[in-house]
Amino acid sequence: MKGHAIEYSDGELFWIFDNHKRPRREAHAEFQYLWGRPDVSLVNFNSLCKRKGWLTGRTGCFAKGRTPENKGKKCAPGTGGRHPNARKSQFRKGNQPHNTKYLGHERVSQDGYVEVSIAEENPHTGFERRYVLKHRHLWEQANGPIPEGHFLKCLDGDKTNTDPSNWEALPRAVLPRLSGGRWHKPYHEYEPELRPVILNIAKLDHKARVLRKGESA
Repeated sequence: MKGHAIEYSDGELFWIFDNHKRPRREAHAEFQYLWGRPDVSLVNFNSLCKRKGWLTGRTGCFAKGRTPENKGKKCAPGTGGRHPNARKSQFRKGNQPHNTKYLGHERVSQDGYVEVSIAEENPHTGFERRYVLKHRHLWEQANGPIPEGHFLKCLDGDKTNTDPSNWEALPRAVLPRLSGGRWHKPYHEYEPELRPVILNIAKLDHKARVLRKGESA
């Protein structure tokens, strides 16, 4: 009865202790049958074992090296992994997930530059591919390595236009003259027809400064 402790005889307690490592459901069913105790439910049986500290010793996990009982066995047609609903979401041989980063995959960086996956080892992870700036990659393929002390300037202001003709290698000393300041706007804010003029002025100004200092341009 609910609210009253269930009494067990010494013989019943000894039997339960002697069988406490067996699967609980199996041991409980046998206990009810042998001792005629339909009043002892599986919950009561489990509670008694827990109070006494008579644990099964099982963790519910596969022990290392144990072979699963269903290894090599196929599900019956229409069940488990062969159920029509399960089949819908299974990978087919040769399929790749939608987010596969394949060779040539492109993405846009937070700074607005296009990056492309190329067949070069990533120096940080050792992976067989890595992302590089696409405009730089294409420019170097067409013109060779960027000269030391130079950077690539986007001519039309569209960073996603990676055509090599849209990028020019300029001395880094020119960069401040194109970034805007107190008396002039940044290069990309000028009208498209004025940008070539602004760029030429910046290059001439830089060359004049270099010549005044007796340095080579």
